[in-house]
Amino acid sequence: MPIILDTPGAVRRAAMDLLARREHGRVELTRKLRRRGAADELIEAALDRLSEDGLLSEARYLEAFVSYRSRAGYGPLRIREELTQRGLDHGDVEQALRDSAIDWRERLQETWQRKFAGEMPSDARERAQQGRFLSSRGYPPELISRLLRGALDD
Repeated sequence: MPIILDTPGAVRRAAMDLLARREHGRVELTRKLRRRGAADELIEAALDRLSEDGLLSEARYLEAFVSYRSRAGYGPLRIREELTQRGLDHGDVEQALRDSAIDWRERLQETWQRKFAGEMPSDARERAQQGRFLSSRGYPPELISRLLRGALDD
């Protein structure tokens, strides 16, 4: 039986259930609650209260998302794009990437090592294949080029 989200308490409980599973951004949480049938005015009031109570935090969401996606082998360009698509402010996203203190060279090296077992490309075709994969993961072209030349640490 579906839960009806027609009272402030019901909307708050649904939002808290979602937040208990993982951090969410305000836009993402709004979208999920709308899909469950909550009215916009109830959603806004509930999310404002959750923010005041410290249960909903964009900064915490950004930090968790950047950390999770980087550990999964994704680079800063891809993470930036994903967060922007989720409706987060560009300035906040940039700040979260700077604050993360992630060594993107090290993450690139780890991702490449996992995928290609540390085998340097033997010809142009392999080099292009490895470059395309790493680029699709969101690493900057200059870092990829240095890695595939064996000059990442320079």
